[in-house]
Amino acid sequence: MKIFRRQLLLLAAAVVTPMACGKDGSAEPELPGMEKVSYTATDMNIPNPERGFYTPIEIHEASKSPVSASAVNAGRKLGHTLFLLEFHLTDYVASEIAENYLDCIRANFASLRENGAKAIVRFCYSNGSEASDKPWDATEELVLTHIGQLKPILQEYYDVILVLQAGFVGSWGEWYYTDNFVFNPKTDADYQPRKHVVDALLDAMPADRQIALRTPEFKMKMYGHSLADTITVATAHQTSEKARLGGHNDCYLASSNDTGTYGSKDERRYWAAESLYTIMGGETCGTSSYCHCGPQDGAHGTLADMAEYHFTYLNIGYHQGVIQRWKTEGCFNEIDRRLGYRYVLENGYFSEKPAAGEDFRVVLNVRNDGFAPAQNPRDAELVLTDASGKVVKTWKLNSDPRYWMPGTVTKVDQTIQLPSGISGEMTLSLNLPDPCQTIRSNPRFSIQLANEGLWNEKTGYNKLYSFSL
Repeated sequence: MKIFRRQLLLLAAAVVTPMACGKDGSAEPELPGMEKVSYTATDMNIPNPERGFYTPIEIHEASKSPVSASAVNAGRKLGHTLFLLEFHLTDYVASEIAENYLDCIRANFASLRENGAKAIVRFCYSNGSEASDKPWDATEELVLTHIGQLKPILQEYYDVILVLQAGFVGSWGEWYYTDNFVFNPKTDADYQPRKHVVDALLDAMPADRQIALRTPEFKMKMYGHSLADTITVATAHQTSEKARLGGHNDCYLASSNDTGTYGSKDERRYWAAESLYTIMGGETCGTSSYCHCGPQDGAHGTLADMAEYHFTYLNIGYHQGVIQRWKTEGCFNEIDRRLGYRYVLENGYFSEKPAAGEDFRVVLNVRNDGFAPAQNPRDAELVLTDASGKVVKTWKLNSDPRYWMPGTVTKVDQTIQLPSGISGEMTLSLNLPDPCQTIRSNPRFSIQLANEGLWNEKTGYNKLYSFSL
């Protein structure tokens, strides 16, 4: 008769928690028939994908070299994996985009894919707001032509695009100083040219990617939304325009209304609610009483504000006065860690007597210490490997990381069936890879849990439990 025995993985990060004693002094597990494992959180800033501080890069000429491996690796050492690729179409404000510039765009995306980083993407025509910087943008007709040229590239390389900022309109693509779109839109007709651009961008990008708008007003006015229309758990992460339009605040914490970003308290409430299910990011643009780490002068402070608006990314390069204030006041490292998601495994429960061919229950408690959940699609699976590291079997997790909400603990409870006929040392891991097949097997695009001793950088697996059959 084959003897089955279990052996807990002995790691500094995973220790068996003794079972509590019942009233009669007998051993009483927290979950009957389950072995509890507690895991140790880490304070390190993890270079996880699709979150964190970004490095801005402007591409004005087709001859500019693409993002280099050394730039990606330098960022990863700091825990950063994002770049803002700002493509300046100044030379094409009156013509189609030249093929060599399109090749330059392709080369940047290809380099990110190869080296393990992603981008926030924006296209614009001007780099200033003075009369001498005109034209600030192209005509609506030409903008739509350019988007048509870019669509095949965006479709091919969307795997390394976190989010596409609407861009195109106005200086810096920030939808303000404009020659060809209504400067201060009021009526539905005024908003239509901008809406045509957004509709074209929604079509150009795959349905599981979002477009970020500069202010909440644009989404509300162009698509007829009000505070009552905010996204809910039932309508989140769908293919509707509502679910695919996020925001970017490029004058964050600069004043009471972030220098015109908000026009009312309802607009603030709208973005606070929407950003739980859509990507929010941007940059700061100047010091103020609103960008202190904690409450001061009536403002509730940066940390509380980032939590309220669920920030996923920010510019590390601007504004340096704000960045320095955060460092001086002592919250920079926390911001660095908490931008976007930060999934921490608190503990796990595993069936006490695993047997080949039998059911095996797994219960995981995952805490999100970040400001936001993961926003783009993310695969989640349990992976069983043998002593040689060979994958024996995988099971799709019945839980979506996009709903592992900040400030909460999500319980994942799943029963799997171990394969028949297997024996020896086995390890069960949690794998959170990118779902795009082009990068799914690259561990740099997988999510590392914020725990000590669980991560395998070669496979991208987070080790949960080991046992013997």
